[in-house]
Amino acid sequence: MPPATTTTTTKKRKSDGLTPAAAKKAKLAVAAHAETVANVLSDALNFELPGTSKATRDFILGLAQYARSLEEEVDAYKPKAKSPEELELAAEKLANAARSGIRKQMTWKASCKTGTAKWMYDGVCNDAEVFAKLLGLDGAPTFKTKKMPKDEFENLIGDLDVAIRYDTLRLTTDVNIHWKPSDGTFKFSGSYGK
Repeated sequence: MPPATTTTTTKKRKSDGLTPAAAKKAKLAVAAHAETVANVLSDALNFELPGTSKATRDFILGLAQYARSLEEEVDAYKPKAKSPEELELAAEKLANAARSGIRKQMTWKASCKTGTAKWMYDGVCNDAEVFAKLLGLDGAPTFKTKKMPKDEFENLIGDLDVAIRYDTLRLTTDVNIHWKPSDGTFKFSGSYGK
């Protein structure tokens, strides 16, 4: 009979997403004003203000400092604005991924003879500025659906011609662009052939 083996498992704590310094600062801010906030929220119409003007000023100052600390905490989680060089680099990386994905789909099919073979590329870009830079727009995209001429699309994305045995496959129609700003997804689609 083989010897019994025992296994031990350890549970890991889940991260709350805060860094230790941010968590400590948030806890201190909450602790300092928790009683004041609780009193005001528990009886919003009849809470008592301090008797003297100096105490009232201190009360309002404390609430203002608490509000500012919460604003700073929220600002810490907002994405930083990208420089023009970073935007260009991110747009180039997105264009390379899209070009590669589109070219992989452009394979020989019988419908290539008539130029009606279909391709579709789905992607994600959470930064509207990067997507705008990819499409050569001045600002964030304001459209949900747009048609772009194939030549203009290839100038932005890069060469999409694919060599096959005795010919070359290329885009044959304008490119349909679908953009969902709510979740940062996009879709490029069109046709290709000889």
